[in-house]
Amino acid sequence: MKPKLKEWIERYLPAEVLSSIMVVASGAICYRLTQDRILTALVATWCGNIGFFGYILLNDIIAANKLLLANNKRYTVATFWENIRALFMEFGLAEVLDSFVIRPALMYYLPILTGNIPIGILLAKFIADITFYIPAIISYEIFKKRYRKFD
Repeated sequence: MKPKLKEWIERYLPAEVLSSIMVVASGAICYRLTQDRILTALVATWCGNIGFFGYILLNDIIAANKLLLANNKRYTVATFWENIRALFMEFGLAEVLDSFVIRPALMYYLPILTGNIPIGILLAKFIADITFYIPAIISYEIFKKRYRKFD
């Protein structure tokens, strides 16, 4: 189990750090500018997603490119779409529930319950991450050999 845990930490932790920064910053800025809790929850959710998935996709592109170069092949538009498909297979189910139901709801209610926008948003992010990672990691393990072949 330790090699798996190390693999998951290496894959997800840097993206989580970036996402956390983007979630708190965008949520605090949005609320300060608009005083709208619903908009703040949505902006924080989607800015966190941009940071998280942008980081994961960039790392996947770099890894695929290295693998292809080692085999004297080029990274192409078709390869890019293979990377997108692999991300969809890994995160699709988890992401739909997370981005459209669980995370926005938590990011709306937890700042109210805590009385603090940044702390409530960060707490909401961490709680939502639990419901997100269980199906995401299961999908990653099921599909990684099938959809991450770039050589």
